[in-house]
Parts: sequence; C-alpha cells; structure tokens
Amino acid sequence: MDKTIYEKLYQEGFLSNDSYTKIKSKESNPLFSVHWELKTLLYLGVMLLSTGLGVLIYKNIDTIGHQVILALIAAISFGCFAYCLKKKHPFSFDKVSSPNSFFDYILLLGCLSFLTFVGYLQFQYEVFGTRYGMATFIPMLVLFFVAYYFDHLGILSLAITNLGLWMGIAVTPTQILANNDFNSDQIIYSGLLLGIILLLAAFLSERYNIKKHFKFTYQNFGLNLTFIALLAGYYSFGSSTLLWIVALAAIALFYYKEAIREHSFYFLLVITLYGYIAISSVIIRGLIALADEGAIYLGLMYFIASGIGVILFLINLNKKLKKHDHLQ
Repeated sequence: MDKTIYEKLYQEGFLSNDSYTKIKSKESNPLFSVHWELKTLLYLGVMLLSTGLGVLIYKNIDTIGHQVILALIAAISFGCFAYCLKKKHPFSFDKVSSPNSFFDYILLLGCLSFLTFVGYLQFQYEVFGTRYGMATFIPMLVLFFVAYYFDHLGILSLAITNLGLWMGIAVTPTQILANNDFNSDQIIYSGLLLGIILLLAAFLSERYNIKKHFKFTYQNFGLNLTFIALLAGYYSFGSSTLLWIVALAAIALFYYKEAIREHSFYFLLVITLYGYIAISSVIIRGLIALADEGAIYLGLMYFIASGIGVILFLINLNKKLKKHDHLQ
C-alpha cells in the first residue's frame, strides 16, 4: 500500500485513530513468504529420514533381523502410497496440482522406501538372481507409472535416472577406478541412445499433450546426455571424429531455434556452453597439430577473446528475449 494514501485519508478525517494505527503497524511489520524455506525443510526431512533408515538398518542388522527390516520398509512405503491415493486429485493428462504441501514429499518418501525395499530384497535374498537388469527394470516401470499417475516431476527424474541405470549409464566409482574405462564405447553409445530417447519423449509429450509440462525435464536430461555423449565420442574415436561435431552442431542448431521460439534462456545457455566447448575442442586440436610455440600464444588469445565473446553473446541474447517477452 502507498503510505501517502492512508496518511492523506487520515489527515482528511476518513480514517479513525484506531484504523490508522493498525494500518501503520501492519506496514511497519510486513508479512513475508516462507514458502521455499518450508519446501526445503520438507525435502531435507525426507532425505534425512531415508538416510536415518539406512543407518538404522546398517547398525542393527544382526539384532533386528532381515524380515523385520523388510516389513518396516514395506510398511513405510505402503503407508505413503495409501495416503497419496486417498488425497490425490483425479488423473488427467494435463497438469494436476498437489492437494496439499505435504503430498509431494510423502510420495517421494514412498518411492525412496520402495527403491530401498527392492534393493535390500535383491542384496539379501537375490530374488532376481543374476538378472540384475530386472532389479532395475521393475522399479523403473513403477517410478514412471507413479510419476504420471500422481503428476510428480521429482519422481520423473528418479525414473529417468533409473532408466539410465538400466541401460548401463551408471557405473560405480570402484568400477571406474579399477577398469580405467572412462571412454568406453558402450557407455558413449548408450548415453547417446538414451539422450535421443529422452528428447523424443519431450517432443511427444508436447505434440500429443500428454503431461506437456514434463517436456522440460525430459529435454533437460536429453540435451545434456546427448551433448556429453557426442563430445565424448569426438574425444575418444580416432576416425571420423568430425562427424560427432557435425551431429552436435545440427542438434544444437535445432534446439537453439526451439529455445528462441519458447523464450527459454536456460536452454540457450546450455546449448551455447556445449557449442563453445565443441568449437574450442576443434580449434585447440588444430593448434596442437601445428606443434609450434606460436600456437600456445594463439590458444591463450583465443580463450580470452572467445570467453569475452560468449559473455557478450549471452548478455545480448538475454536482452533480446526480455524485449520480446510481451509478445507471449
């Protein structure tokens, strides 16, 4: 409220002393939002509860017993899903809002407990035997179903991560250090395939209006995976390396136009940074091939000039997007 308005009303006799005092008191102690603070605390609460459950199991495994632990995890997961089924709004392919502030976090706790249950079951009893793909494939299907049925972006991210695990993208740090296999052909091709699948899912979500707001999450994962895989292919393969850069440039150009159309500065930033890395890689490889002392100075000058150029490009791009925001 404009302070001059109620002060003028008070001076002209339209406001009583009590009303003027109350308004002035409210203005001196304005309300402020704690929305993000509460969401952060709820998220941390879910993470701490999940971590605490794991620590409890680890420290008391001999005294509690495996069956009791599995029953406890299953009860937590079942209780969370039961609550969410009771409180959820009717299903729709459009965006469905959460019924309350706690709904999303209870659903997240339910899914994390379910993953813990399946992982513990496989580790202790090997219910899937040596078919480790099934141990990740079944949870992946459940997570995708939950994400769509309850309209939860966080669970969708978990499902996509599980899809990457199932396709062999995720490898443990011990395997990386033991095998020293950072440029594995299988990892690169799997990453590229997964990135393309996610980009296709983003396109289909918007095209057929099936949870259209999921497009950002699919596209975010897909673009990053695709660009990383293409750059890894360029660095790893000795022959036909430029084909990887050409493919990266084609994808970058396509999604650059899409980002301009959608006024998405975030994706423009992502595309620009990966494009800059690709161009810089080609130039530096060319300078190294010269094997000349002058190439070192040219490389230093390139990074200074190109760094300034990228910053100015992003600043101008941001101004351009803001200028046309009123057209949306």
